[in-house]
Amino acid sequence: MSTTMRQFLTLVLTALLFAGVGMAIRSGSEDHDRGSHEHAAQEHADAAAPAEFERGPHRGRMLRDGDFALEITIFEEGVPPEFHVYPFLAEKPLQPSDVKLDIELGRLGNRVDKITFATQEDYLKSDQVVVEPHSFDVRVRAERNGKTSEWSYHSYEGRTQISAKAAEAAGIKVEKAEPALIKDIIEVTGVISLNEDRNARVGGRFPGVVKSLTRTVGQSVRAGEVLATIDRNIALQDYSIVSPIDGVVVTRPASIGGTTTADTVLFEIADLSTVWAELHVFGRDRERVQVGQSVVVESHDKMTRAEGTVSYVTPVAEAASQAVVIRVVLDNKDRKWFPGTFVRGFLTVSERKVPLAVKASGLQRFRDFTVVFAQVGDTYEVRMLDLGASDGMWTEVLGGIEPGQAYVAENSFLIKADIEKSGASHDH
Repeated sequence: MSTTMRQFLTLVLTALLFAGVGMAIRSGSEDHDRGSHEHAAQEHADAAAPAEFERGPHRGRMLRDGDFALEITIFEEGVPPEFHVYPFLAEKPLQPSDVKLDIELGRLGNRVDKITFATQEDYLKSDQVVVEPHSFDVRVRAERNGKTSEWSYHSYEGRTQISAKAAEAAGIKVEKAEPALIKDIIEVTGVISLNEDRNARVGGRFPGVVKSLTRTVGQSVRAGEVLATIDRNIALQDYSIVSPIDGVVVTRPASIGGTTTADTVLFEIADLSTVWAELHVFGRDRERVQVGQSVVVESHDKMTRAEGTVSYVTPVAEAASQAVVIRVVLDNKDRKWFPGTFVRGFLTVSERKVPLAVKASGLQRFRDFTVVFAQVGDTYEVRMLDLGASDGMWTEVLGGIEPGQAYVAENSFLIKADIEKSGASHDH
């Protein structure tokens, strides 16, 4: 999608938000701030926005029950994200071994992560990694001296809500994460050429003088139609030159009064219903090319595309370029391909089926991750992905989203823009 179109859609969506037409996007970022990551960037975040909850000495979220308190932080300096929870009694540090703690994280889509803890120096450390995104409804349960304290709160990031009507109006398209064929594609360049198998160079059978011409460059002819009349001086008898094929006159060296011999070309007739795309393959890629492979050919202005197969590979390389030339026969009944114009080709040299993939058009950058936005009802939430191979259309997913999960495949930048607008981002 062009930058202009992206800007237009963003303006349209913004207009919908403020027009009050019942299609508003509702931010799901209330009480987003979710505790400290225990590094300097947190202090910058705190300076930029007022605290939405009480913070403790480690810049985490304070939870209180009388004199007993817990400070909840997520630590991720040099390690995968993990909870560090600091207990206090009467505002003084409490031995972590005196507290039994468990946390449940309710995630979008009814998944619940149960987190257990082990004692570490002056804090309790989670036994499990706090997987991304750090967006959940939190339930905390702590036991101390036979007394149980419970708290609950929500901490969302990368989440927003959009009504179905607004999503449809904005052109947001949703698909499911599923298996896909990933193609190994080589990009090549070349030119559209006449189909030499459907090209005729027409000359006189006998020497003579061109007496008349009935066709000029660009005109169509049918097989058997007269192209010229030749005055054969010796025999004092004219004879006609006819077109051997249906086609178009692409060159006409002949002129009235000109002389002709048996090897003089007077007309070149080309059947333009098919053309050749002749594409150049260089270096190591030459060894990977073979007849029968699929090729998508695209015009230089990207307005015309067609798919074909490799019909021929030159047995020797061109001396000047060191490239081998591959040939793709393209249908041209609608005359959309013009011989002599430059084209690009996308040659599929291999393909493999992967168990899980998403459309490349749905990928966005979010913090330091490549992501898609999962959809559950009217709620959209970021999913950080571990990615494998990509062919530009599909991208292999190694982790970060479940098979069958609905995600935004088109116009996902609108979801990202709304999340950034609402401030539902990571607490860094």
